[in-house]
Amino acid sequence: MKKILVTGGAGFIGSHLVRLLVKKYPDTLFVNLDKLTYAGNLANLTDIESLPNYEFVKGDIVDEDFIMATFDAYRFDGVIHLAAESHVDRSIASPKEFIMTNIVGTVNLLNAARLYWKDNYDGKRFYHVSTDEVYGSLGDEGKFLETTPYDPRSPYSASKASSDHLVRAYHHTYGLPVVISNCSNNYGPNQFPEKLIPLIINNIRHSKPLPVYGQGTNVRDWLYVEDHAKAIDLIYQKGTDGETYNIGGNNERQNIDIVKTLCRIIDLQLGRPVGESEKLITYVKDRAGHDLRYAIDATKVFETLGWQPEVQFNDGFEKTVAWYLSNEQWLDEVTSGNYLKYYEKMYHDR
Repeated sequence: MKKILVTGGAGFIGSHLVRLLVKKYPDTLFVNLDKLTYAGNLANLTDIESLPNYEFVKGDIVDEDFIMATFDAYRFDGVIHLAAESHVDRSIASPKEFIMTNIVGTVNLLNAARLYWKDNYDGKRFYHVSTDEVYGSLGDEGKFLETTPYDPRSPYSASKASSDHLVRAYHHTYGLPVVISNCSNNYGPNQFPEKLIPLIINNIRHSKPLPVYGQGTNVRDWLYVEDHAKAIDLIYQKGTDGETYNIGGNNERQNIDIVKTLCRIIDLQLGRPVGESEKLITYVKDRAGHDLRYAIDATKVFETLGWQPEVQFNDGFEKTVAWYLSNEQWLDEVTSGNYLKYYEKMYHDR
């Protein structure tokens, strides 16, 4: 049986991907390796946990001995690497954690793959999942291409840029079969509420202030998470070794527009007067080095692999809000304890 390691498979994007892969490829064993930090949640995977082609392993990619032992035990044929520290605010507060996980952890996986595949790269693949933030910030026009020079502005994006470069270096230096994708902002069910959309949804539920950086004019491109999972699957199966693929939703929105749309949708779904939740919007001190605009040009993956997003933004937005409002227990469980301390630390003086 073919064996594929998925790192970070209990997180937001990873859990959607793992569910897709396990159900789609019953003759392949998928091993989900996750440290189960605040953003990793096995409750995201209850529908597949008993399937015979799925296994969960708890561990840290920063632990080199553990990674080598895991490769030795399973002899993986492929790696889909999503494990990462991914929140910009956290990287500003604690950059070393991002350097360790995103750079050192990636190198540990690369070294293990190189060692255990060195006699035969045939049928092997190392897929590194990255972010559009490595490209820096755009002005009012233009989009990021795969050839756009890197210009990371935060410890998070710098750590991801470093890992991207290392993955490419292992391909060019050792011939390791790799692919990389850089994706725009994801949204959808199961996202930990430090990110904009679930944070705003959760705060509206409790009639708490809705923190918006600056004037909310920063622009992001949004992609429904299940569309991203399908793109990863396609790139893993059909992509060309050594290539990079940008994945985007072609849905640019200002942050303030996202927040106001959420207010309107949730007011309607909760039976509140429309406009009531907008009164909760609170403009807070802008994030240090906050990039103005991200926008992905996904022409390459459209034209070479035939992928395009299936979920329209308005439909995906409605589905996302409905999921969170019908899964309040999930939200309440993940927003207890340490997360509340973090939230207070990040926003109390803004």
